[in-house]
Amino acid sequence: QVQLVESGGGLVQAGGSLRLSCAASGSIFRINAMGWYRQAPGKQRELVAAITSRDSTDYQDSVKGRFTISRDKSKNTAYLQMNSLKPEDTAVYYCAAQIVGGNYWGQGTQVTVSS
Repeated sequence: QVQLVESGGGLVQAGGSLRLSCAASGSIFRINAMGWYRQAPGKQRELVAAITSRDSTDYQDSVKGRFTISRDKSKNTAYLQMNSLKPEDTAVYYCAAQIVGGNYWGQGTQVTVSS
């Protein structure tokens, strides 16, 4: 079994910053890619950012220049640094990992940006 545990969500004012962390544990042979998704009330879950095993990154257009995804392979942990937050970034943020043997999701962490 593989577990993904997110942390770092919370309430922040517009223009502020938060850093999300996602730690993977359990029977992990190799993590191919990790990503962050978000889901706002009444909306579909959407990809925010992803990073591959070769550290190639991809971002949703709305967060480019504001969010940065990174990972510490030695700790099986991914991070999402979120700067210049906007009220429209409010959502539950989920970590996802593509691991040899399956794809896994975290439980989600709430990010609320007040105007």
